[in-house]
Amino acid sequence: MSNRELLLPIDVLGISHYIRVMDNLNQHDGPVTGQIFAKDCGAAKFTIGSQVKHRIFGFRGVIFDVDPSFNNSEEWYLSIPEENRPRKNQPFYHLFAESHDKAPYIAYVSEQNLVLDGDDDDPIFHPEMEDYFEDVVDGRFVSRAKMN
Repeated sequence: MSNRELLLPIDVLGISHYIRVMDNLNQHDGPVTGQIFAKDCGAAKFTIGSQVKHRIFGFRGVIFDVDPSFNNSEEWYLSIPEENRPRKNQPFYHLFAESHDKAPYIAYVSEQNLVLDGDDDDPIFHPEMEDYFEDVVDGRFVSRAKMN
């Protein structure tokens, strides 16, 4: 196994980002360094399967994909009040989220607005989670192997 394979776990990066990173690494002639890897992966603080909570609004969710930097529409970004608008040059996370009244939805949240959710006694429910995750180990949801 090459050092490139060791550095790029799909469950941490998300498949679309994994493909882009692999393309970038395959074009790189020299050894893979931490600097190259950090630039390509966006140095995400949280991983796929992490249970998180919004720092300001308090809703909870489970991460199912990560963008190394903002990757949504400008209209969406500008709809956020300027005083709450996050920086674009940081990881953004796709969450299976639930509102305070437990209604499920998909959220897109900047890293600066997330903290780990330590409430393991109150599991998060979202109807699409069973398609992505198969178990919970040490408070982290374990990705389900997808078959094409």
